Amino acid sequence: MKKTYPLYIVVCLLFIGCKANVLTGEKSLNFFSDNKKLFAMSLQQYETFLNENEVVTGTKDANLVRSIGEDIARAAQIYYNYKGQPNMLNDYNWEYNLVNNEQVNAWCMPGGKIVFYTGIMPIASNPDGIAAIMGHEVAHALSDHGAQRMSLGMVQQAGGIITGEVTKNQDAKKRQKIMMAYGIGTTVGGMLPFSRKHETEADKIGLELMTIAGYNPEEAPKLWERMKAQSKGGQPEFLSTHPSEVRRIANLQSWIPGAKALAKQINATTVTQ
Repeated sequence: MKKTYPLYIVVCLLFIGCKANVLTGEKSLNFFSDNKKLFAMSLQQYETFLNENEVVTGTKDANLVRSIGEDIARAAQIYYNYKGQPNMLNDYNWEYNLVNNEQVNAWCMPGGKIVFYTGIMPIASNPDGIAAIMGHEVAHALSDHGAQRMSLGMVQQAGGIITGEVTKNQDAKKRQKIMMAYGIGTTVGGMLPFSRKHETEADKIGLELMTIAGYNPEEAPKLWERMKAQSKGGQPEFLSTHPSEVRRIANLQSWIPGAKALAKQINATTVTQ
């Protein structure tokens, strides 16, 4: 009898290649242990993006993005020092650019390569709003969220191959339904919740970073109130890669006291050292 590979092999993969997040203490799936290779790939993609887009320099907004980015990067180093991991950011090479694009967007690639689009600046509205966005994007990079998404994508792909192998002798229509169910199930039940968890984690760490950097955390939920006001509704949360604005606002409001207490404790520890 020909052997088939059971689906629990995919589940086993989830316990291989886990990496701890120093800032949260949680372990997450991550097959990319070599940051230098990942950062080199990111740098190449970042430089290509900048060459193909209009980078804004010398304006008030461009200077704010750079200076606030530097503040958040310093806050990240202070946070890791506090956690007893002063060398965690040694391979990061921070860079902050404003790009002329009407999209409401900002992102940070692995290794600290950051872009703000001009379209997000009116919603950021002020330095504290920029710091809230910057903290969130930097938190994605610090938490290896890009590598984690790629890792889970590899698991999903492997599961699809195994499912295809297991069902290859099934009736064609039945096999198609099984493969479709696998794709929908792993996306709605795995990939999307995974992405929403990342956004929530970045919201919390980002709030802490902006507070450590001396910015007003009260502005973070206000930022998302402005985001909510300009949004056009959208799909239900369970079908989205991001939590709803309502949930994010409530989360941020609940985390503000903790972020203030943490920043006060870190600053007191820094002063006494």
